[in-house]
Amino acid sequence: MRKLILILSVFTFGWLSLQGQVQVDSSGWGTNYAEVDERKIIETKWRYTYALHLESNTIFHKAEKDYEYFLHFKYDYTYQQFLNGKFDKGVWSLNGSDLFYSFKHIKKFEIAQVTKNILVLEFEQPNSKGTFQYHFIRAKSEDTPFVKPSNELPDILVEELNPKKNRKQWWTFGKKKKKRKKRRRKKNEPKEKEVYISIELIGGGYYGGVDPVLRDYIHIKSSGRLIKEFKSVHKGLQVTKKTIARDELEAFAEFIITQKFFEFERLYDCEDVLCQERKANKPTPIPLRLAVAYGSRKKVVTISIWGKDHNKTKYVDYPDALDNIVSAIQKMAHRLEG
Repeated sequence: MRKLILILSVFTFGWLSLQGQVQVDSSGWGTNYAEVDERKIIETKWRYTYALHLESNTIFHKAEKDYEYFLHFKYDYTYQQFLNGKFDKGVWSLNGSDLFYSFKHIKKFEIAQVTKNILVLEFEQPNSKGTFQYHFIRAKSEDTPFVKPSNELPDILVEELNPKKNRKQWWTFGKKKKKRKKRRRKKNEPKEKEVYISIELIGGGYYGGVDPVLRDYIHIKSSGRLIKEFKSVHKGLQVTKKTIARDELEAFAEFIITQKFFEFERLYDCEDVLCQERKANKPTPIPLRLAVAYGSRKKVVTISIWGKDHNKTKYVDYPDALDNIVSAIQKMAHRLEG
């Protein structure tokens, strides 16, 4: 009898929560899962399938034919959601495994699992015992109610051409064979182990203007491969891939270290009312995230409002050295484009 009462109470609470009739304050509970890569969330669309009470492993609500909930996390850190015929939107952010977006009265979730096909959002409530999870599956764009703007172009890929490939292949088969042997010998030769270096820069600035930027992402890999992704509303997605020399990459990594990057705070956020108000005003600030790995050292720094707006106001107090690093990365990417 006690088990039956517990299951019925869990079911009733979960259903009321989904209908927005339970007041939730999800603050005050800790992080239980590993840090989530932001790229697993950006520009993804999900369909809700069921809700689970974790401790009892009881499914207390399922998405039947008369219940539809879709979720879309956009490039510009805004989200769209569709619940039973009604659209809603807002701003989302990710800090470690904590996902901040608003569903009814719930403001904060923890990402318990995220793969290409599955998303599990976990939360707790002070007025209820136990932990609860919302389970989603990945949805194709054509299967969701979200409409892609007609003025947004399809994605395109831009890559640097290798001029050597455009020359006439006049050499003989014998010469090709010799070159293959030389390559094979080089591969077998022992190489000095290089320090692992990875630099990622995403976001920053403000969402607005004539052609709003939806994605601005630069990744410099340890191999020297630089990938720059830029997407705007009217121009669509452009991806540029180039290679920089190893000695230049190592020199740049040393520059980042001299700027004391690994001594910075992980998050620089608002400290006054003016800054908090600016987050809600348009053009919408886009958080900037800078991730640097050097050998075994790795750090991710997030700035909620980076740089200055049209009023020439700097809202978040962060070290000037961060501006130096960001500017250098951007200059390197644009120089390589030329």
